[in-house]
Amino acid sequence: MLAYKLTLIFSILAFMWIVDIYSWQGVKTVLQKRKNTHIKRIKYFYFGVAILLSILLVLSFASAKLETNMLYRTYVSSFIFIIYLSKFFLCIFLLIDDLIRGFKWIFSRFKTAKQQEPVIAESDKISRAKFISQAGTLTAGAPLILLSKGIFKGAYDYRIHRVPLYLKNLPFAFEGLKIVQLSDIHTGSLLDKDSVHKGIQMTMQEKPDLVFFTGDFVNNTTAEAYPLMDHFAQIKAPMGVHSILGNHDYGDYARWESKEAKQKNLTDLYAVHRDMGWNLLRNENITLDKGGSKIGLIGVENWGSKGRFQRIGDLNIAMKNMEDVPVKLLLSHDPSHFDNIISTLHPDIDATFSGHTHGFQFGIENAFIKWSPSQYIYPRWAGLYKEGKQQLYVNRGYGFLGYPGRVGIMPEITVFELRRA
Repeated sequence: MLAYKLTLIFSILAFMWIVDIYSWQGVKTVLQKRKNTHIKRIKYFYFGVAILLSILLVLSFASAKLETNMLYRTYVSSFIFIIYLSKFFLCIFLLIDDLIRGFKWIFSRFKTAKQQEPVIAESDKISRAKFISQAGTLTAGAPLILLSKGIFKGAYDYRIHRVPLYLKNLPFAFEGLKIVQLSDIHTGSLLDKDSVHKGIQMTMQEKPDLVFFTGDFVNNTTAEAYPLMDHFAQIKAPMGVHSILGNHDYGDYARWESKEAKQKNLTDLYAVHRDMGWNLLRNENITLDKGGSKIGLIGVENWGSKGRFQRIGDLNIAMKNMEDVPVKLLLSHDPSHFDNIISTLHPDIDATFSGHTHGFQFGIENAFIKWSPSQYIYPRWAGLYKEGKQQLYVNRGYGFLGYPGRVGIMPEITVFELRRA
C-alpha cells in the first residue's frame, strides 16, 4: 500500500513539474519584451505557486487527518486540476510549434544547398513563437477563468425550474398541487451555510404542498449531515416532506472498522431524516389523500445500472397494495432505473423523480443548446423526459461533489404544478 501511494505521488508530481517547466517556455516567450526584473518576479511567483501546490498535494497523502478530510482534498485537488488543465492547454500549443519546427528541420536535412529555403530571420522566428505562445496562453485562460468562477459564483447560484406536470387520470382535487423537488444535497461539500439557507428560503417561498427529496443527502458519512440538519429541518409542507436514499448515503465510499460501524452509520442517517421531519421511503409507499381523492407515492432504495452502484431498489415490494390508485408517482435516485426497469416493466408508474447526474456540474443550457458531458453516460440527464405515457424528471442537484462548483449547469430547485392531461 505504501509503495503504491509513493508511486502515485511521484507520478503526479513528475507530471505537474513537466507541465510547469514546459509551459513556462511559452509564458517566457510572451514576456520577452518586458524588463528582466519583471520576468524574474513573474518566474518566482509562477514556480512559487507550483511548489505550494506540490506541498499541498504531498500533505493530502502524508497526513492521516488531511487524507480523510474530504473538504481539504476536494478543494486542493480542484485547484490543482484547474491550474494544470490550463497549463496543459498551453503545452499543446507549444508542442504543436515544436513539432512543426522539428519536421522542418528534418525536411531541410534532405535538401541540397540549392534547394534549401532562405534562412528565416531570427526576429521572424521569435514573432511566430510569440504568436503561438499568446494563442496558447489565451486558450489556457479560458478553463482557468470558467472553472474558478464556477467555484466562487456557481456553486450556490440556485435556480428555480418551473415545470407543469400533466398527468392522465389525475383526480380533480389534485389539480394545481404544487410539489418542490430537491436532490443531491451532498451536505459534506457545503461550506457556505448562509448561501445554503438562502436556497432553503427560496424553497419555502414557493409554499409547496408537498416536497420530494431524491437522494444523496451526504457524500460518505452521516456525520456530514449534522452541521446542516437544523437548516434543512426548516423545509416543511402540508402534505409532508418525503425522501429516499441515493448511492452516496449508504456509506459505501468510506472506510469502516467493521460491518457494524457501517450499519450504525446508515441507521444514524435514517434518524437524521426522521429528526428533520422527513418521511424516508425505503422500498415502500404511501397514499396521499386530498379531499377524499387519492394518489400513490412510492419510494425505492437506490438502483443504478452504471459501475458498482447499488441495485437494492425493489419496485415489486415497494408497489404492494398500490393497484387501485389512479396515479402513481415514484422517487428513484438514479435515472438509469427508469431506462432499465421502470419504463419496461412498470408501465403503470405515471411519473418518476430522479437526480444523481448533477448535470455533470458543467455544460451549456440556453434556448438553443442543451449539452453536458453527462449525456454521454446518461441519455436522460437533466429536465423532463417522456417515454410513451410515462414521464421522468431528472433534477440537476442542490449541492456538488468532486469539483466544488458549477459551470453552466446551476444548482436546482424544481417546482412542479400538477395538471390534468
